[in-house]
Amino acid sequence: MHKFGLVGRNISYSFSRKFFSEKFDREGIAAVYENFDLQDIKEFPEVVTNNPELKGLNVTIPYKEVIFPFLDALDPVAREIGAVNTIKINEDGRLTGYNTDYFGFTEALKPHLKPHHQNALILGTGGASKAIDYALKSLNINTRFVSRSPSKNAISYENLSKEILATYTVIVNTTPLGTHPKIEEFPALPVQHIGSRHLLFDLIYNPSKTALMQLAESRGATVLNGQKMLELQALKAWEIWNRR
Repeated sequence: MHKFGLVGRNISYSFSRKFFSEKFDREGIAAVYENFDLQDIKEFPEVVTNNPELKGLNVTIPYKEVIFPFLDALDPVAREIGAVNTIKINEDGRLTGYNTDYFGFTEALKPHLKPHHQNALILGTGGASKAIDYALKSLNINTRFVSRSPSKNAISYENLSKEILATYTVIVNTTPLGTHPKIEEFPALPVQHIGSRHLLFDLIYNPSKTALMQLAESRGATVLNGQKMLELQALKAWEIWNRR
């Protein structure tokens, strides 16, 4: 029986295992999906060695960037993004890294874009933010990172003025702030400057409406969560794993 799985840390909550297990049951696919909860990325080779029936893996926080040295090949898009969330294990045992996050995000976002959505703020600078940056640029949307620790590539939350938020009408939260069980948390976005022209996309899917989404929606913004993105990136991973 073929095996697939998820590599990450503290991933008992995982979307992927439930999604794929239900897909396999529903479609009568003889396969299993398992979580590989690693405290250190150095444990990764054992996962592959000890599970010879593995055909593919998903990768999540905090390993999307540090997985690179363990791979034999990289898809050009994953290389450009600088993050991997999908691994195909080839017949010869070689591991190829892909990124399907950008695809899932792009397809989930596109139906909601309006002509005035020209500029986007990306909250957070982790592995997921790189795929979001790549996706937005592919849609000809200018991007700017926001971080608690500002750098030459990112501005701080304190510097988000009314003028900046009037220009940047797409906001994407790639931080884990607001995820269950700490559902009262949210990034320090000055929500008083958000209005009906804004589109806020929160990558979190549990809860389905985060504190940040509720605040933005109460001010007239269009809000989306990460559920659709996750489903689309998972189906893209499935397509890659089954490619001949």
